[in-house]
Amino acid sequence: MNQSALSILRRSPRSTVAATLLAASTAWIAWSPATLAQTEPGAIADLVERVSPAVVTVLSTQEARSGVRGMMPFPFPEDSPFGEFFRRFGPELMPMPPQGREMPRRSGVGSGFVIESDGYIVTNNHVVEGADTVTVRLADEREFEAEVLGTDPQTDLALLKIDAEGLAELEFGDSDALRVGDDVIAVGNPFGLGGTVTRGIISALGRDINAGPYVDFIQTDASINRGNSGGPLLNLEGEVIGVNSAIYSPTGNWVGVGFAIPSNTAAWVIEDLREDGAVERGWLGVAIQPVTEEIAEALGLDTTAGALVADVAADSPASGMLETGDIILRFNGREVAASRDLPRIVAETPPGTEAEIEILRGNARETVTVELGRLDSEQVAMTGRSESRGQGALSDRLGATTSPLTPEVRERLGIDSEAEGLVITSLDGTGPAAEAGLAVGDVILRVGSQPVRTNEELEAALEAQGDAALFQIERDGSRLFVGVRLG
Repeated sequence: MNQSALSILRRSPRSTVAATLLAASTAWIAWSPATLAQTEPGAIADLVERVSPAVVTVLSTQEARSGVRGMMPFPFPEDSPFGEFFRRFGPELMPMPPQGREMPRRSGVGSGFVIESDGYIVTNNHVVEGADTVTVRLADEREFEAEVLGTDPQTDLALLKIDAEGLAELEFGDSDALRVGDDVIAVGNPFGLGGTVTRGIISALGRDINAGPYVDFIQTDASINRGNSGGPLLNLEGEVIGVNSAIYSPTGNWVGVGFAIPSNTAAWVIEDLREDGAVERGWLGVAIQPVTEEIAEALGLDTTAGALVADVAADSPASGMLETGDIILRFNGREVAASRDLPRIVAETPPGTEAEIEILRGNARETVTVELGRLDSEQVAMTGRSESRGQGALSDRLGATTSPLTPEVRERLGIDSEAEGLVITSLDGTGPAAEAGLAVGDVILRVGSQPVRTNEELEAALEAQGDAALFQIERDGSRLFVGVRLG
């Protein structure tokens, strides 16, 4: 491993073991990046010849068993914007048989790549998930039964081990150094056609494809299809800068949009899987939301950067240190450019770390220190809304009818929360509240810094605002902020 690449890994989170793991090569495929910059004749072919021996086929088998009603799990949220079209391209999904009948033997084919010459192999979690046996086929057609050392469904990564020595291996590059337009190649096993190479560019960076909060995907137009799952996306230096994981397609096959897990995310996840067989993630204990233009205007900010703290969990690391309304700007030295950056940054920070968090509280910047806990379970956001209507006072400036939360109103609208505030019982569809995204059933807790429990308090608080106001509301048990441009 060259020293510049090693220094990059040392600067990455969780990189100590990853650097050791990746530097321990006895058969690293050396490659000089200088010549490829000019794309000399044969340069790509030379690169492919050098990297291909480290790319493997991963065969998974699930034995026949009694079935249960339903379907095999879909790997992306079905209610996500792209849920109908996103498809993994490893083992195909199939209906489960009726209760009591036997499900036939199920097989799947994916890709992977060697990261250490004595048989450590990276692939996707969905390639091996639920498998009873996993077999790795090398480029020279030798086959080995693989042990699954660990999986991480949250990032769709898995680490395998086979009993082999002297294998060709690949090295992780620095995905943070990528630029849109960079040339890349993908190597894998599409449709069972092993050793397939395709070329393209980086189409976009930091893609959110509704696959969880811990990965910002690389988008590429390099052709990848079912069976490419777990294979490497490489730069023209022969470094792995991504792990191919998903495609966007109305047909299930490649239409020019594929996604890969960035190498800097993969490096620390694989490090944890190598050490413990599982991934430990840091836990802060806050609910966050984006700083929208309306919220920024209401707060008098000239930027939408940062993550707005909507709620702080009781008895969490953040309890007593962070407050609702704080805007997190930096976390342990890393910039939080958008709210979706924060879960990934926190997760990549080991539990027990004393993290310095730079926040904007009111009009002043402050720094607080929080010792992170360990994330043990995922929070599920509730998205349902009540459509019940009731009686109340109409606010012309808000374009909504609100009612105090009397016991009768709570019962009629099915509000179990003990929150004190005003519930929205009807909306003018073209009014300021509706345009800001407020909904019937939302409970208004504060306007600006003023708690509101009566319609009179609401009108007084609105009167004190300018053209925009920051509302704190409760929706389905979760608290969040909404910026409203007032009428």
